[in-house]
Amino acid sequence: MNNLLKFVAALFACQWCAERVLGNGFTLGDQDAFATARGGAFVATADNPSAIYYNPAGIAQLDGDNLRGSLYGIYLDQAYQPMAGAASAGNTFRNSDHLAAVPSGFYTHTFKNSPWTAGLGVYAPYGGSMNWSPNTGFATVATLGKLTYFSINPALALKLSPQFLIGAGLIANYTDMDVQQWLNPSQLSPNGFQFRGDGWSMAYNIGALWQPIQQVSVGASFRSSSPVTLKGRTVVQAVREAQVTTPAQMELTFPLNATFGVSYRPTPKWNLEFDAVYTGWSSFGSTTIQQQQAPESGVGQDIAGTLDWQDSWTYEFGVTRYLGKDWHVSAGYAYDENSVPNQFYTPLAADLDRHFFSLGVGFAGKTINFDVTYQFGYGPPNTVTGSLPSFTPDQFNPETANGKYSFFSNAVMVSAGIHF
Repeated sequence: MNNLLKFVAALFACQWCAERVLGNGFTLGDQDAFATARGGAFVATADNPSAIYYNPAGIAQLDGDNLRGSLYGIYLDQAYQPMAGAASAGNTFRNSDHLAAVPSGFYTHTFKNSPWTAGLGVYAPYGGSMNWSPNTGFATVATLGKLTYFSINPALALKLSPQFLIGAGLIANYTDMDVQQWLNPSQLSPNGFQFRGDGWSMAYNIGALWQPIQQVSVGASFRSSSPVTLKGRTVVQAVREAQVTTPAQMELTFPLNATFGVSYRPTPKWNLEFDAVYTGWSSFGSTTIQQQQAPESGVGQDIAGTLDWQDSWTYEFGVTRYLGKDWHVSAGYAYDENSVPNQFYTPLAADLDRHFFSLGVGFAGKTINFDVTYQFGYGPPNTVTGSLPSFTPDQFNPETANGKYSFFSNAVMVSAGIHF
């Protein structure tokens, strides 16, 4: 038990690394190397402790005690090219936060002579960091944004029959957000507006796993939305004026998530799965940064923000070939839909349609198991026109996020576990 508590405490400390990773919207869907090697298609398989995240019903397939941890290391290249005619046209700008490492960990215990299994997961389902040069031409729209988000997820699963499993969990989420933008791009001296806040919220997840025949398994999971009040401060630095710090808060609702998948196993040596994942990003509609008092320098007391993000789908396909002597190889593909509309496009997400390809190898022995996966991500260029700033703390805001955005990534994920 002491070793387990030390393991969880170490994960808490490491979760801050998650602030540098960006997925579709802010989603981080890679919590286990075996699942990632299958393109994320795991809800109808869910046969290791990371099922707490993918489908909590799946942990009822396990026996004894199982501990599994993962590290997702990624290199991101997010690029921006201004529109023709812009002052910075002809240049290519890149987000300066390239490298990231995101840990996760899961533990399960199946009670002896009982259909019940309990588990605990610590992971980062969302996160992101964007840091742009002030010379991009959209400095008054955004220059820096960081989101740190981690979840503590105890879960309980019940084997109603060998063919039908259910599971559920409560989720405590911690959110820390930092966003910055310039007030006047014509001034070279430091000036800008910053909001920084954090807060805790609650959510829940449920799942089911059904095997109607030996060759087919059907899985479904649902994670609820999570409203959070971010309490912190704003910092206003106007040109040739003193910096002003004011207590402030902002409310956001992180989205619900629903996944449905089918696994087909023509023989014990093959597992093919297709999943569809729905994420309700329309919960990012509008919000307000509420300040205790109006700062000086022409910045209003309450700053309204319009996000108008869109619900989106992710489609995942994976295949695993089980080899002799407990080894297996997997391959997968995932397609992520864009969630951020052009009308209020923000470079702090710089979201676009993305394709992910993955390949992995693993070993699942009686005591030790591990997986190693490589993932390549690519986002075809997305040209944004007609955009408006989401937040305008100062009326002097002639810039927009219009331009061409592109993305690619290389990632390696390692997971290792022990059964005892």
